[in-house]
Amino acid sequence: MTDKESQELLQQLLEKQKTGKLTPADRYKIPPQGMPEQDPITRRSNVNEVATGYTETQARLEAMRCLQCKTAPCINGCPVQIRIRDFIAAIADGNYKKALDVIKENSLLPAVCGRVCPQEVQCQQTCTVGLKFKDPTKAVSIGRLERFVADFDRNAGSDSVPSVATETGMKVAVIGSGPGGIVTAADLRRAGHDVTIFEAFHKTGGVMVYGIPEFRLPKAIVQKEIDTLTKMGVKITCNFIVGRTKTLEQLFKEDGFDAVYIGVGAGLPRFMGIEGESLIGVYSANEYLTRANLMKAYDFSSGADTPIAISKKVAVIGGGNVAMDSARTALRLGAEKVYLVYRRTEKEMPARIEEVHHAQEEGIEFHILQSPKRIIGDQNSHVIAIECLKYQLGKLDESGRRRPIPIEGSEFRIDVDTCIIAIGNIANPLIRQTTPGLKFNKWGNIVVDEETMATSVPSVFAGGDIVSGAATVIMAMGQGRIAAAAMNDFLAKK
Repeated sequence: MTDKESQELLQQLLEKQKTGKLTPADRYKIPPQGMPEQDPITRRSNVNEVATGYTETQARLEAMRCLQCKTAPCINGCPVQIRIRDFIAAIADGNYKKALDVIKENSLLPAVCGRVCPQEVQCQQTCTVGLKFKDPTKAVSIGRLERFVADFDRNAGSDSVPSVATETGMKVAVIGSGPGGIVTAADLRRAGHDVTIFEAFHKTGGVMVYGIPEFRLPKAIVQKEIDTLTKMGVKITCNFIVGRTKTLEQLFKEDGFDAVYIGVGAGLPRFMGIEGESLIGVYSANEYLTRANLMKAYDFSSGADTPIAISKKVAVIGGGNVAMDSARTALRLGAEKVYLVYRRTEKEMPARIEEVHHAQEEGIEFHILQSPKRIIGDQNSHVIAIECLKYQLGKLDESGRRRPIPIEGSEFRIDVDTCIIAIGNIANPLIRQTTPGLKFNKWGNIVVDEETMATSVPSVFAGGDIVSGAATVIMAMGQGRIAAAAMNDFLAKK
């Protein structure tokens, strides 16, 4: 539809709504509003955001596709239980402030969640409109509407700061400044506690800054949320590694903290254990993305002092969002050819459908049902190729996906000069090694009471990937809110 046709349709629908004649059949006829994006060829050579966001007309049309179901099944799919039906109704009415107020009852990071959360397997999966058409792509685009409201507010120059209660005299440490830490710190500070965030890196934001590329999540958006925390009076200490700079015990005994929240994520990369992983030119996805995102290795023009390979041919191993981020980053760093090597089929890839689609649009070559057997180096220990095996799918495994089975004798070679391993992360063992009495499960994740996020150590709470393993931004936020509520109760009694 042209802009003029969209505006005319919106006016017709608004007139029907005023007279009470807007029916579900009318809503079903509204075409889903596609997200405007940069051209695939153009965006390969820049780090600007790929999706450019809805216009007001598009947002209101998309909002009017919502049936306003009485049961609101979409809410059941939201980890933080946002009143989705109500914020969408406010957008349809053009009341964007009200829409944002509804979202912020439960989510403090709508601009972030609207961009990176997997709505297609959360709130949108149960959308009645998508179920009606038996097509999940026809579901109301809840995430895009959430992003629109947050961006509209930010572009309007809004600078509201949540109110803070009377000082309680209680001191709380929040370890990690990722999404869970930000939410926890905000909720604790709103209750009047003295809150300090301890961040291991030199910049705040956690995985939102070091892990997610600029073209998916602009860093200015994350910084705005950090700025809000400091305006509320939250203190932030960077370059502070709990377990090395100081232990948890020292934070309590020497610094006088009354409670601690651990939200350090799961940042220790997994490797495959194959020959050649120590060669020059082999990166973990964590290292590669951190160099590119946090240390701006992509910004050659300003002389960013960050060493990173200027690659010609890159192989990325994995099929998740991190693998897609790594492959698409390699393109933007000047690679001529990028291969994504995954041992199952595209259907089994854990990455968001949207990210897979964007990667393919940008020219990344998918090698499915294949996996490296070894990485080959030259006489100077530089990567020159990977030797792969072909696979076929067998029976379902514990993940619910068909198990990949290697085909004997199917070895073949792909010439590359860089190999990025993106097969997942595990928890860093540092806190485990330095905190007696803190219970962990067999995967190295902290064991908590899921109703309070309390750990086995008194006064210590935890949430996010260090508890659940690698998950989503909104899951970390949800656990942070649960922990903050329990910590507020605990501190009130104390």
